[in-house]
Amino acid sequence: MSRADLLAAWHDHLALGLRRSHHTVRAYDKAAERLLTRMGLSSWDAVAEITATRLRTHLASRRAEGLSNASAARELSALKGFIAFARTQAGHAVSDPPRLRGPSIKKGLPRPVTPDDAIGLADAVEALAAEDWIGARDRAVLLLLYGAGMRIAEALSLTGSALPLGERLIVSGKGGKQRVVPLLPIVREAVADYAARCPYPMAKDDALFRGARGGPLSQGMIQKATARARKVLGLPDSATPHALRHSFATHLLGAGADLRSLQELLGHASLGSTQIYTKVDAARLLDTYRSAHPREKD
Repeated sequence: MSRADLLAAWHDHLALGLRRSHHTVRAYDKAAERLLTRMGLSSWDAVAEITATRLRTHLASRRAEGLSNASAARELSALKGFIAFARTQAGHAVSDPPRLRGPSIKKGLPRPVTPDDAIGLADAVEALAAEDWIGARDRAVLLLLYGAGMRIAEALSLTGSALPLGERLIVSGKGGKQRVVPLLPIVREAVADYAARCPYPMAKDDALFRGARGGPLSQGMIQKATARARKVLGLPDSATPHALRHSFATHLLGAGADLRSLQELLGHASLGSTQIYTKVDAARLLDTYRSAHPREKD
């Protein structure tokens, strides 16, 4: 069995067996390829025999190349999974990966934007676009993120079959898990306006959001449009497309939404992922307290 065969099997396990996202599969593929290349391995038995010491040495060399804590933790997770998979393929009785702790990662709180700034961003990307239909497209995407709490990858994976939008939309999230999200009139109207202006035919199997040449729209183009808009509006660098999803969650929680409902709307696999927004809301409340309380002004 060649090294390419190992990587192909690993890729299929991630993409088809575990149904991981495209970005996760690509990152985990590269991590496995680096390990095989640097250690000169080309069989499941050889990968299965990797010890914690050898894995630690490999990761140390990666850290020497400037790998951040977060990236190192992700690479360790990928390689542990790869070694566990190799042990299963090699027929080992124990398929557990080497016991090795990753670097500690300080989790920062999401930084939401205000409701006015969220709508301002959507309006600004439209005004700054080179063509009217592109402006309508970018505005529609950002409103899907803020108005429906969608991930940017989820919005860009929509096809023409979603049209015309109703009051609810079935979204395919991470791992192929589906959820139903309600759509506000402003969101439905923005998408309908874009669809009417788009110069390319909108077949059911085609990408809903198109690039300037008619191909599927990339995340990078939305990120660039948002970066231009936030500079014009004087917003911080944290005002990204993903921050709009954070803002959707934070503002709903502040308006009285319960965590379970928010978990369903966001498509989180566990409630723990949703609970971070309670900290965001508490932090915002503390900021308000500090700016308004008489003693804080002394």
